[in-house]
This record gives sequence, C-alpha cells and structure tokens, in this order.
Amino acid sequence: MPRLLSLLLLLAAGSTAHAELKVYPPVVTLTGQDDAAQLLVVEEQAGRVVADHTATATFTLADPKLAKADAAQLTPLADGETTITATVNGQTATAKVVVKGTTQPTAWSFRNHVEPVMTRTGCNSGACHGALAGKGGLKLSLRGYDPEADHFVLTRQALARRIDQTSPENSLLLKKGAKQMSHGGGERLPADGVHYDIVLKWIRAGSPGPSDTDVSLDSIEVFPKAALLKPQAAARLVVVAKYADGSARDVTRWCKFSSSDDLMAGVDEDGKVKVNGHGEASVTANFGTRLTTMTVTSPFATATDDTTFAKSPRSNFIDDHVLAKLKLLRLPPSEQCSDAEFVRRAFLDTCGILPKPEEAAAFLKDTRADRAKLIDALLERPEFVDYWAFKWSDLLLVSSRRLPQPAMWAFYRQVRQSVADNQPWDQFARSILSASGSTLTNGGANYFVIHKDVTDLVESTAVTFLGTSINCCRCHNHPLEKWTQDQYWAMANLFGRVGLKNGDRPGEVSVQSLPTGDALHLRRGTAMPPTPLDGKPLALDSPADRREHLADWLTSPANPYFAKALVNRVWKNFLGRGLVEAEDDLRESNPPSNRELFDAVTKDFVDHKFDVKHLMRTILNSAAYQRSSKPLPANATDDRFYSRYLVRRLNAEVLLDAYSDVTGVPTAFTKLSLGPTGGEKNDASFPAGTRAMQLPDSLLISRFLDAFGRADRLQVCSCERTTDSSVRQALHLNNGQTLNDKLRDSKSRVAVWLKEKATDADVVTRLYQFSLTREPTDAEKTKLVAVLKDAKTDADRRDAVEDLFWAVLTSQEFLFNR
Repeated sequence: MPRLLSLLLLLAAGSTAHAELKVYPPVVTLTGQDDAAQLLVVEEQAGRVVADHTATATFTLADPKLAKADAAQLTPLADGETTITATVNGQTATAKVVVKGTTQPTAWSFRNHVEPVMTRTGCNSGACHGALAGKGGLKLSLRGYDPEADHFVLTRQALARRIDQTSPENSLLLKKGAKQMSHGGGERLPADGVHYDIVLKWIRAGSPGPSDTDVSLDSIEVFPKAALLKPQAAARLVVVAKYADGSARDVTRWCKFSSSDDLMAGVDEDGKVKVNGHGEASVTANFGTRLTTMTVTSPFATATDDTTFAKSPRSNFIDDHVLAKLKLLRLPPSEQCSDAEFVRRAFLDTCGILPKPEEAAAFLKDTRADRAKLIDALLERPEFVDYWAFKWSDLLLVSSRRLPQPAMWAFYRQVRQSVADNQPWDQFARSILSASGSTLTNGGANYFVIHKDVTDLVESTAVTFLGTSINCCRCHNHPLEKWTQDQYWAMANLFGRVGLKNGDRPGEVSVQSLPTGDALHLRRGTAMPPTPLDGKPLALDSPADRREHLADWLTSPANPYFAKALVNRVWKNFLGRGLVEAEDDLRESNPPSNRELFDAVTKDFVDHKFDVKHLMRTILNSAAYQRSSKPLPANATDDRFYSRYLVRRLNAEVLLDAYSDVTGVPTAFTKLSLGPTGGEKNDASFPAGTRAMQLPDSLLISRFLDAFGRADRLQVCSCERTTDSSVRQALHLNNGQTLNDKLRDSKSRVAVWLKEKATDADVVTRLYQFSLTREPTDAEKTKLVAVLKDAKTDADRRDAVEDLFWAVLTSQEFLFNR
C-alpha cells in the first residue's frame, strides 16, 4: 500500500500515535526439513495494522546458511538462530528466526499433519466425507474429531485399497484427490501442491497412525490481532499453532478462515482479508480444535472530529468504552433523549409498564437532574418483580407443558421471590442447579423434571447459564468452536447421578443425588470423569454431589462465561441489541461488538457480587442508554455500536398490558390449553385485573399473545420469542377482538370520558398522556379535535373517539419503545 494511503488512514483515525514498521510473527520457528513459515511486513499504529507491505518488502537474513527467504516465505536449511530484516521504503524491521530438527527426518503425524490437510481441503466437511453417512463409501469424522477412526478407514477399511505402501503415488487417496481418477468431489489435492506432498510423504513413512506420543495442540495465535483499513484495502494473516511441548508451527496453510460480516470485510481461503465497506468485522481462524479471531475496522467516511466525542456526555465507565469505539469508527453519537422520552423508555424497559400520566407529569415538572432517582424508584416497584420474574421464567421454561400445575407454581414462586429479594445471580444459579428434595417445597428442583434427559440437562444448562450452545458436541467436536465431544460427555456426567422419584402428593417429584450412575460417552461407551467445560475433573468414584462441583465452577468469579451470559441478556433488554448477538450465542467465533466494553461491564458485575440490580442501574444511568433514538445522517446505518438508542417493538405481554392500561379494561385469562393433546379447560387461578406480565404459565390461552410472539417455553432459545411484525398481527389489530372489545367495553376510558362530558381537546390530551407519555403538539391537537367535532350525534362521537383510540394505539409511536 502506498505511503500516502497509510498517512491518510492515520489522519482518518483521528490519532497522533506514531506508526512503525513491524514483522510478524516476531519469532519464527522452523522445525524439521519440511517446515515453512510465512512472514508479514506491516505498518502498525496503536496496536492496529494500517498497511500491509508484505508484497513490496525485501528480506535479508543475517545468516543465509540457516534459512532461505523466498519473497515472504521462509524454509529451513540448518539448525541455529538468526534474524531476518525486512526493508520498505528505507524503513526496516526485524524478526528472530529459530531453526531446529533439520538433521532428522520429519516425523510425519496423522493427527498433526494429515488430518489438517483433510480439514483444509474440505474432505472431512459435512458436505463431503464428513457427512453422517459419508460419501461414495468413505466416511470420515467431521473435521477430524476422531483421528483413530479416520486412520482405520483410510488405511484398513475397503481391503486397505486406499493406501498403496509399495507404490505410494498410486494410492487411491492421492489419485482421487488429485483427480487422476474419477472423483465426485473434484480436485482436492493438486499433484503439484503442498497438501498432496504432505500426504504422499506420510504414506512413504509407513502411514503411521495417531499415537499417545503425538504432541497435543494448546492454542493458535493470529497475526495481526487488529487492522484499521480503508475500503478496498487488503491485509494478509498468519496463524501460528502452539503445542504442549512448547513448540510452534506456522499453520496458516491449513486453517479455515471466515468473516463475521463479508459485506464489511471478506477473507479468502489463504487468509487474505479485503475490506469491502465501513464498520467492523471479526475474522475467525480455525485449526484443529482451536480457533482465534482478529478484528478489522474501517472508519466511516464522516467529517466527525474529536471534539464531538470529547464533549459527548459521560455518566460512567460504560460511556468511556462506547465513545472510544464510536471515535475509532468516526460514528457521532446522537444527542441525549428528552425527559419525556426517557420516562416512557425507562418504565417500559425496567418494569414493562407505561408510566401513569401523574407519574410522568411529576417527573417532568421536577427540573432537577432526577433521572438517577427515577431509576432507583423503578428498581423497587412491584412491577419490576413481575417483569423480571416473567423474563427469568421464559429462560427457565416455567410452564405446565412439562410440569404439573402445583410444581409449576412452586417453580414460579421461587423465581419471583429471587427477583423480589434481588438474590445475587450466582446464588440463584446455585439454588437451581443443586436443588434437591420435593418439587413442591423446593421449586428449583423442577429444573430437573423439565430436563429429565442428561443430554437435555447439559445442553439446556449451557444455554441458560453460559449463553452458549454445545448441542452438536453430543455427536462430534464443535465444527466452529473449541468444544469437543469428550468435553460434552464429561460435563454431561456431572448430571449422571441425578435421580427422580414420585412423591406422595399429587404432582410431586423428589430430586436426589444418587450414589452411583454415569452418563456414558456416545461414541466411546465409557464414562468420562465429570468435568465442567474448561474446568477441573471430579474423580469418577467421588461421593460428592457432582452438581455442587458444577455449581462451584459455574459461579466462580474466575469463570469467563457465566457472568457474561447474564450481562449480555440484561444489556439486550435495555439497549435493544446484545453485546453479542444473538443473546444466547456466546462463542469465540461470534465475538462482541465491543470486547472492552463487554469485559468492563462483566468485571463490574462480578466485583459487585453478581448484583443484578446494580448491573441494571449502571446501564440505565449511562449516557449510552439515555441517548436519543433519532438517528443522525452519519449514524443512521449503525445498529451495533450504540451511537443511538435502538427502537424496537414492545413484546407481546407488555403490549397487551399497555392496551389494558390505556383503555382501562383489564384482560381476562380464564382458559388453559391442554397442550399438544388439544383442548382446553377453565382456569379460575387468575382474578380480574391479572396482568399478562404476571402469568406464570405459557399455556394460558391468549390469541393476542400468540400472534405477537410470546415464547412457548419449549426450548431454551431466544429464538422462541419474536418481536417481528406480521400480517397476522395486522389482522388481529384490525379485526381481532382484543383491542376492539376493550374500546367498545362499557367501562372503558372511552365510555368514562364521554360520560364525564370531556371536551374534544381533553380527550386528545388525555389519550396522548396515557399512551404516548407526552402532550400532543399544537398541530396534532388541532387536527384531531377537528375530526372529533365532525361527530353530530352521541353515537357518532363514540365511534370517533373509539377510532381515535384505535389510531393512536396502533401507531408506531405506541407500538415501539423509543
């Protein structure tokens, strides 16, 4: 990249940091005669690459007897240490070169050499021989998760005809891969390529199989970690694998690369990143069972200067991190929202209710900076308990779909009480996962009734409390993450001794920790030592309750997953988008939009003893939360970095309750579905005035809630609930009974205000206050009063007021929180 472009990039970033030339990796290790390594020569500023000069750099080895530099690729010649110097436009940078093992023949490894080739070429992918049934009679483990089985298949199966030890070049594996014979998968191992050469040399070495002496892979590291580039610019990546014996190896040629946003930045199979647009994307490199990511940033082409960010309001550390990201991207923040906007927003996001007109009026009349006071008050309201008990009941699948009614109520009461007590999240999680005894007296024990099967238990626990899915690891290693099948079954065995026994009372189950029992590995047929993900194992013969071992690991402040899962869920509730999206899809290959912010909020949550209200208070008080939803021309396309508040539709229960509040007509919940068997029955458990937010059971019949996307509570997945618009919703609002019956009700506010002889102006003003938490503008009032004045008779006026209510209550301003 020309020097001029580099300078422009530095200016665009608004930074005065010094740029310097660097060579990556800083230490290059070449092991054995057949090794090779790729170099990068980059211009770096403040830890981010701003230009890739690899193609134009010249290289000089201090000792050319030890290694050979062919352009930016190094190959070994003799053991020893030296340095290599890269020169670009008169500037230089150096890296250390270590060469070893050249006097010994390469010890070819099926696990560490051949399996990576099979993965990189796609031979063991799900679309090819890694499919469940294989292809063309050849079945390999998906992405090489079972090297022993793969080695057997390639060297022993089919009368061992895939490998020819007497004439390796004639091996069926090579001839088909090079398409020297008919092959449905096409050419995967070109005969003049490095992958073909590796497999050929492995066959010549006797096709050795996996061994206990194979050095295990610890981690991989990508260079560079971050890049700051303009559209159409490109940068190469290099990936180095680090092994348990301390050795390192360039594995770029065997990595699989992917981008989180190809429209912003794509990456080819060789690890070359190209910037396609403005924004930020993460590029993931996979090798073996390990992955790592790097970040590509391309600032927006705006005229925003640094003073915009310096002058932007800051309330706490959240704003420091948000504004730092916005400054890097040159995304100007919208102004702060008005008090009227804030009071409606905060009530809905915190308690799921609209503020009453008198509550909003009191807040708006107080000229002091009282938003923090309002936030504190909201966190102590009874509706706060309703709202968050409903949220956590969604998460825990509290429903009579899988529980008898008495048990469902016991579970709901425990969840509700934990919210009322502001029980720390770690204690709440422990109370669920270690629950024993009667499901009618210890509501949390119903978790083990809902998830009876050990696979359901481990998978649901991972999503509920870790925010991640490990479902595919039941059968094979995760294709995109570091989790393995062995780790899955080791964690599943933490639930291997959970026992259920029918109690004496109707609907009662007793949950116990049994002295014996194991969950057997699906493939191996043996019990794995019970071990949390990335945790320490518990001995198979330990008499301890394995769930306590899980709870100890799960709730440890050192656990990198537990606190983040909760932080991300709460953050999404208030900001409209998780720091990781979807909210329950936390994984390395789906990194947060602002890693520094995510880490900081999580640390604060842990430091405050998993206090959920403290977390909410911190978010609510931030300037980021209190930003206007009105976009600026320069941030209108941003929906990831919190330059403005994200508008979103009210969820089903909140919307139904809002209709009840504004019309003055509560919703009656009188019938309970009998579930998949069909039918319904009367249910008198809920007195008149019960709010949708107070319903403990998702089987209570409400066609309105179904239409507007309430969760069925069948699976632990944020995808169960939707706020997307649909034709069904439009038909329900236009022709359905819920809203229209409330408006026609003899006790509705329509009827009450007409009976009070409220003036047309009063009707318009009151309606706006109840529904939109604001006064109508002069233009709105004039127009709507004129419509009402056209009514000649009482019946016409009733129709006109009902129509006015309907129009406001179906408007975007009402349906959406902004």
